[in-house]
Amino acid sequence: MTAAPTHPAGTGLPVLRPQTLSMTLGDGTRLDADVYRPAQPGPYPVLLQRQAYGRRVACTLSYAHPAWYAAHGYIVVVQDVRGRGTSEGVFRPGEHERDDGAEAVEWAARLPDADGQVALYGFSYQAYNQFLAAAGHCPSLRAIAPAMGPWDPARTWVYENSALRMKQMLGWGFQITAEAARRAGDASAWSALQAASGALPLGGPVTAQPALLKTHRALSHVMDWLETPSDSPFWDGISPAAQAEAIQAKRLPTLLTGGWFDTHLASTWQAFAQLSADNPEVHLSIGPWVHFPWVRQVGQIDFGNEAARDMDREHIRFFDRVLKGRGETAARVPIELFDMGSRRWRAFEQLACGSLELSLAGHGRASIDTRDGSLRGQPAAHPGAEFVVHDPWRPAPVVGGCYGVPSGPVDRRQADERGDVVTFTTEGLETPLDIVGCAEIDLALDCDRPSFDLSCVLSRVTADGKVFQIASAYAHYRQLRADGRYRLALSPTCTTLAAGERLRLSIAGSDFPAHPVNPGTGADPVHAETTQAVITTVTLHHGGPRSSRLVLPTPAPHPLQSTGVLP
Repeated sequence: MTAAPTHPAGTGLPVLRPQTLSMTLGDGTRLDADVYRPAQPGPYPVLLQRQAYGRRVACTLSYAHPAWYAAHGYIVVVQDVRGRGTSEGVFRPGEHERDDGAEAVEWAARLPDADGQVALYGFSYQAYNQFLAAAGHCPSLRAIAPAMGPWDPARTWVYENSALRMKQMLGWGFQITAEAARRAGDASAWSALQAASGALPLGGPVTAQPALLKTHRALSHVMDWLETPSDSPFWDGISPAAQAEAIQAKRLPTLLTGGWFDTHLASTWQAFAQLSADNPEVHLSIGPWVHFPWVRQVGQIDFGNEAARDMDREHIRFFDRVLKGRGETAARVPIELFDMGSRRWRAFEQLACGSLELSLAGHGRASIDTRDGSLRGQPAAHPGAEFVVHDPWRPAPVVGGCYGVPSGPVDRRQADERGDVVTFTTEGLETPLDIVGCAEIDLALDCDRPSFDLSCVLSRVTADGKVFQIASAYAHYRQLRADGRYRLALSPTCTTLAAGERLRLSIAGSDFPAHPVNPGTGADPVHAETTQAVITTVTLHHGGPRSSRLVLPTPAPHPLQSTGVLP
């Protein structure tokens, strides 16, 4: 090996060209890795990333190259997980990551010039396998830095409130299956799958089960997952959440990174809640980002200089402190959230537990006129109702958020003006409104069909009338509830609405293609044929004994609480 011709960190250490090394797991499977080392003798701590997309990618969609990290005085190991890249075996997401990851940690700790300490880093699947490895037996593991990765497959990854996250699962499924075809030398299958990943084939008889994935089901896990319901015990077997106790017992310093428009936001939020319960060394940062890249311009909003946070240097400061004992002398404040209204970072020791309760109201035309439905401080004395008519021929589309194109904060005025979307909006605020945490909705509903879906979006309405999402939730209801009440937690947010702005709740019966269309028959949308879908009407009650409400997490009381007039 020879030293690289430049110093990746400018004034950092010179770095040798990567060396490819292999390890053999206990079951005989070979895993391959690239190892980046400083040219000067060690010993050094090890940063290990276990990669599912080819080790030379090394998460460079959002992170500096491994050589940059090595130049800061680390041995950096990027390993192909089982069945990916050039490693042997069959890739079955989550099924081997705990034991494989733990073995890889101990192998990396024994590399020449290593000082015996290992930290894991990486985002997306590379965060997921960190959680699982941390649940295994790996005494050399000293810290983890998972960013935007799955936590609870049945609730925050594959499904959300029993609804399949179809766009994510199919898009990822085609990618994973295409790579398996490439490894198998099937060029024809690879070409077809690669094309489908860029333009999802959603026109088949069963939308959530494209024929191409059925044809090539032997290549990957995808069809097995699509055929496994959300309440199957299978998911606990590959769930970090189900193994949280084992992870917590290690009390590892943990740097969690999330994005307000990331598909794994709920996972990041819940992972922090569980792992920080008895561990002050768990830190959470959530920026205004989509899954990648982590930049200031997101969707249609430029969030400013503060949004372009240097997360690579954040990682180096974290690793220097926990692995080298230098730099920061103590863990930072545990929670740092980017406020999408004030466009600045805010620090919290813990999240406030106050709440602001707003009642839904309208005159029966909230689906036709966005001026009709309102959010008010007190429920109306007289009962009323709004109607969400879901037509499977033209389902309400996803707009912005983590699934829209483009994703991120996108003006959703046109979607809100559709006749199958009901909206409820406050008056212009007299004083700023601070929302930090997870809002909840408590709805009184009736439906004329055995099943229905709810797509709920909370938005900031600017002074010039633009509507930008700040939180959302989606739920699939297979059976009608006897009491007619439906409660749903929205995704977390940190947003300060300015004086003059308004808050809006939008409700529809779909957000296609983020989730499959509910046929309304009681059949599972994942398996239902599109020809069987029927028009479904959801009646939303407000006022009187069957009121519906929105509960906002707010650190302080707000004048809206006592507002009692309709706009």
